[in-house]
Amino acid sequence: MNQKITIQDIADMAGVAKSTVSRYLNNGYVSKEKAALIDRVIKNTGYKSNFFAQRLKTKNSRLIGIVMPRLDSFSAGKLLAGFNLILQQLDYQVLILVSDLQVQKEVANIRQLIQQGVDGIIVQSIAITDEHLNIVKNSPVPIIFTGQSHDDVTYLKINDKQAGHIMGTYIAQLNHQNVVYLGVSPRDVAVGFMRRQGFIDGFTAAAPHGTVHFVETDFSFELAYTKGVEVLSYKPTAVVCATDNIALGLLRYLHEKNIQVPQEISLAGFGGYPYSNISYPSLTTMAFDYKHLGAKTAEKLLMMFKGMAVKSEFDDNMIFITQESTQKI
Repeated sequence: MNQKITIQDIADMAGVAKSTVSRYLNNGYVSKEKAALIDRVIKNTGYKSNFFAQRLKTKNSRLIGIVMPRLDSFSAGKLLAGFNLILQQLDYQVLILVSDLQVQKEVANIRQLIQQGVDGIIVQSIAITDEHLNIVKNSPVPIIFTGQSHDDVTYLKINDKQAGHIMGTYIAQLNHQNVVYLGVSPRDVAVGFMRRQGFIDGFTAAAPHGTVHFVETDFSFELAYTKGVEVLSYKPTAVVCATDNIALGLLRYLHEKNIQVPQEISLAGFGGYPYSNISYPSLTTMAFDYKHLGAKTAEKLLMMFKGMAVKSEFDDNMIFITQESTQKI
């Protein structure tokens, strides 16, 4: 039979009511005689119920929920590749919801995934609020976070403070004293606060008389470009950006103003995106292995399925890459 088999078809072939088939699939009461009839038809037709009906019957949907803040970024693609690398080996499928960098939408997405009967959830979170904590406390399925950290959740995330500290020490060692940090809002605790604070700590420890000015942007190339005027108002000799994407937006502005990088201003970012290697000049960056992070996160979630103790941790798997965009003064 080429056409799709429906519950009504199963009911007609078994000679029972559609509601009886539904109860059977949902693990409700059905007499042994009718259950045997339905089971025989299902085996003969190869009928497969959907994920959620299957979960109700087996208590295991083999479906993993993933909440992402956005999909149009290098890091998102690599994280998803890492998740899939582990999950597909065990025949799990994923259901991805996008929060569009909105905290309330992220919370709603987590609730929706729980209601849809997934076996577990991975959240690339932009914040961990009291609402997040309440969901985790009452969730019937394991939840692991990989964007932010909090003492009351299980997480695996980039060690943003360490990454920032390494970058700050490096910029100070190049003898820069007047620096701009072009970063995102501190409401994003990981990238907006911890990464910037790590940079400030590393820079001021190595250059105690130096100054770090903060200019706020978002994650987009476009807004970073428009922040060029404010960045230059501080007359910096170096600018460090919270991500490579931000750095490339500013680089475009500097090129248009005929400001030479690194001869007049050194420039650096975080991420290690491939296009940072082919920009002109190539960008000094702290490269993160997002695929490794995704795979390791999926492994931890699978451990949680088995009731194993899973320790939250910061991932130190990063490589500092010095390229053409920075120089000593």
